Amino acid sequence: MAMDITRFDPFRDVTSLREEIDRLFDTFFGRTTGITEREVAWIPAIDLEETDDAYIVKAELPGMKKEDIKLSISENALTISGERKMEREDKGKTYHRVEMAYGKFLRTIQFPGEVEPDKAKATYKDGILTITIPKSEKAKPKEIEIEVK
Repeated sequence: MAMDITRFDPFRDVTSLREEIDRLFDTFFGRTTGITEREVAWIPAIDLEETDDAYIVKAELPGMKKEDIKLSISENALTISGERKMEREDKGKTYHRVEMAYGKFLRTIQFPGEVEPDKAKATYKDGILTITIPKSEKAKPKEIEIEVK
């Protein structure tokens, strides 16, 4: 009676489990793992912070050029759009994984109050786009002094 002995390899098992979970999520959300699907669309992560005087929006846009990013702002919303292009040369290369997302994106952020779009400022450093939009005077909280009698 011959017995097959299989050596336990926890790393192989974890990798296999990760790939199975990825496949499950891809199937559930209707995504495929091919390069062409990943080039269709992506959504950069953002943070929206509020101070007493302004709203500060930070967007993760690694690997993008300033020229590929467009900003549009109104009294109550900011739209960030653009396209991250996949620059690759296939000669002599084999891709085993392509997990970075490429393609066009569009994010619109609604502000809880009115802003002054003409005074907005944007900076782009280390793949992070930071936009500071001052609140309009109508949106700033008013402090009321209490009169003692």
